[in-house]
Amino acid sequence: MNRQTASAQHQPAVERWTLTTHDIDAYATSQSGWHLECDMLSGGSFAGFLDHVQLPGLRLVRETTNRALRQHGEMNPDCCGFALTCRQDGEARFSGQRLDTESVMVGRCDELDLCSPAGFELTGIVVDNALLQSLAERLNDRAPPAWLERRVVLHFDETTMQSLRGTLRGAFTALDAIPALLDDHVATMQLRDDVLLAWLSALPEDVDLRELRSTEAQRRVVRRACELMMARPDEPLSMLEVCNRIGASQRKLNYCFQETLGLSPARYLRALRLNGVRRALKRPESRSVQDIAAHWGFWHLSQFATDYRRQFGELPSQTLRSAAVTHH
Repeated sequence: MNRQTASAQHQPAVERWTLTTHDIDAYATSQSGWHLECDMLSGGSFAGFLDHVQLPGLRLVRETTNRALRQHGEMNPDCCGFALTCRQDGEARFSGQRLDTESVMVGRCDELDLCSPAGFELTGIVVDNALLQSLAERLNDRAPPAWLERRVVLHFDETTMQSLRGTLRGAFTALDAIPALLDDHVATMQLRDDVLLAWLSALPEDVDLRELRSTEAQRRVVRRACELMMARPDEPLSMLEVCNRIGASQRKLNYCFQETLGLSPARYLRALRLNGVRRALKRPESRSVQDIAAHWGFWHLSQFATDYRRQFGELPSQTLRSAAVTHH
């Protein structure tokens, strides 16, 4: 990971860090200060790129991935996020809501749940609530809209989308061209305020949240089903057992998963278990491939090895060997 840090006397430090990696776990854990987990939902070798710039009260974010993923976890409960996609080769979902290249993700950052397709590029900002409140009051003589306490997908017109993309692209272009901007407190504060003002100016005062009720209900079904399915990975429940325990029909369960994650329950569970195996293989205290596979409910080793290679582009034994080299 490359880092560039600068600080002015009595001012908060600013920092930029970039990462190009083929390790999906490094991609998740390198997002400084956030607690995220990434699961690969499509097969092949992973490649990801991160570019984060921390300014006083605001973080600029640019990310690129080449495989379908689910990123979930906590970013910062005292922040609000604003992001859009620059490239999207397939369906994406933010907190269970469909996302396209003409829409933006907005809302509180206590939880992140983003499903992205293979071939995905995102850019945006994460803002401290105190800074957001202060600037909104100076700009509009009132607090930020109450709906920012939720997590929503908004659709903007083409002109607004181009303006927001241009503002974010311009910020990164300026920092690429003149890295020393990070040493200039006045310049970084101006850059920060310009980006945040562009977003605040684009936000509507009111948002219709009625559709969120059904979306959130579907996400609760998915969350409960996942908890049940992962409680005993070595003895995975059948879909019928899951349905019985959560009180939903198989048709409803499948619908909730498709709407929330874009996958059937069975396909998603299999992807989760394969990702669980991969993380276990990479730990310093790893056991044998056979023991770890059995713990995650894979009993037919030849089929497991085939599925694992299809999912991650390498055999489980290769993952284990690579981890051993890393830890030594």
